[in-house]
Amino acid sequence: MRARLILSIFLAFGFIGSVVAKPVTEAELRKHVEILASDDFEGRGPGTEGERKTLAYLESQWTKAGLKPAARDGSWYQPVDLVRRGPKQATVQFFAKGEKLRIVSDDILLVGKEAEYRADRLPALFVGHGVNAQGKVVADVKGKLAFLLADDAEFLPSEMKASRNRRLALVDAGAAGVVSISGEQFDFPLYRRAILSRPISWVARDKRADVEGAVSPQYMVALVTAAGGDWDKLRAAARSTDYAGQSLGLTVDLNVLSDVEPIRSNNIIGKFAGRKPDSGAVVLMGHWDHFGVCRPESDEDRICNGAVDNASGMAVLTEVAKRLGKAKFDRDIYFIGTTAEEYGLIGARAFAADPAVALDQIKVVLNVDTVAIAPKGAKVAIIGRGKTDLDADVEAIARKLKRKIEPSTDANAFLQRQDGWALTEKNVPALMVGGSFADLGKLEAFLKTDYHGPKDEVVDTLQLGGAAEDADLHVELGRYFADTRKYKPKKAEKGTGE
Repeated sequence: MRARLILSIFLAFGFIGSVVAKPVTEAELRKHVEILASDDFEGRGPGTEGERKTLAYLESQWTKAGLKPAARDGSWYQPVDLVRRGPKQATVQFFAKGEKLRIVSDDILLVGKEAEYRADRLPALFVGHGVNAQGKVVADVKGKLAFLLADDAEFLPSEMKASRNRRLALVDAGAAGVVSISGEQFDFPLYRRAILSRPISWVARDKRADVEGAVSPQYMVALVTAAGGDWDKLRAAARSTDYAGQSLGLTVDLNVLSDVEPIRSNNIIGKFAGRKPDSGAVVLMGHWDHFGVCRPESDEDRICNGAVDNASGMAVLTEVAKRLGKAKFDRDIYFIGTTAEEYGLIGARAFAADPAVALDQIKVVLNVDTVAIAPKGAKVAIIGRGKTDLDADVEAIARKLKRKIEPSTDANAFLQRQDGWALTEKNVPALMVGGSFADLGKLEAFLKTDYHGPKDEVVDTLQLGGAAEDADLHVELGRYFADTRKYKPKKAEKGTGE
């Protein structure tokens, strides 16, 4: 009886360390993944029945772990308003010197901002890469249809390497339409698949031209040739750092009908309340969403189940919560499942814009994503290495668990491709830690095959050995960062009481 009483006291005050917590097993993780990545959950698409089932499952599991609802309104859920757009029907007619042009290629896909968009005699302009070496828009695009090279160029500033940022610059400059020209980095089949999947945008930051889309290089050859021009010369001119854009000598009539669907989705947020609420918070997060029913009716397998990406991450978070819930800690510990990560870290950015806990109170964010890649014994890599002062803390915890460290910064190639980046942008220390990003060869093999497709599903060979070890690592990281005696920020923020 005395021993049981002492154990209860130790548990209540968090004195028992990793000895008490049972290691996370592959079987425990597989059980969650099999449910979350089942066909019954329909690929966990935002705004679908799959979302409802996913959130209900997570709420049930997190409640069992002892988490309490922690959204700003006191519920489990932070609403995130989205809009889905896809092509329906488009009529495109180009004119040169008043004469209709006949274009041989049909490699063009257009989607309107609204359900219907019409324009007559819209001037067409080739803008090359869209901006110059200073990041400034190359030409007057206001009220025009701008054709933009999607591939980057050596002279582009780093923030303009991504075609998305150059597209947004053209939108800010008043372009009526932006059509991306596919190339080596983004071929037309990739664009076609993305557009036909009816991608999602965040309503709060839904910055678009009236019409947007993509064309193939073959389409541009046909268009420019029909107008009496030379596409090769145009393309070569765009390599110049001072390229100023060029009128194509064309106008276009457009009648674009689009599917525009508003969606209400949700982040799910739970919390273990700390004993010292003024001492800050620790956040563990991962995205619950995937692409849902992602293939046409003619395909035999239409569901992108997202077993690795990211049912595995949610499985890890759930088992970590069950273990952290057995003790009390100084700092609050938040668990967050984000929506629409696959469409640009939308759920994470929505949390960062309207957080359930003040951002300056967050001591660390640990994001968990795509963890079912590495086998047991994998090194621990840090996405975000060198970006915070937390690397040594993470490495010390990993070594206690007999994990080897991957010291390179190679994994930082994925820094902006994961939810933690949305918090990094707000100057919150955020890391992604684990084995999946230590061996980039194994990761690339997944990215080039099953990633974002119907084959990312539960199979007998699903690798969960490394995921189980990463789960144990996150249990210890959560304990460490939530303990004010063990982790003392080098520079205490004002108002934290430390």
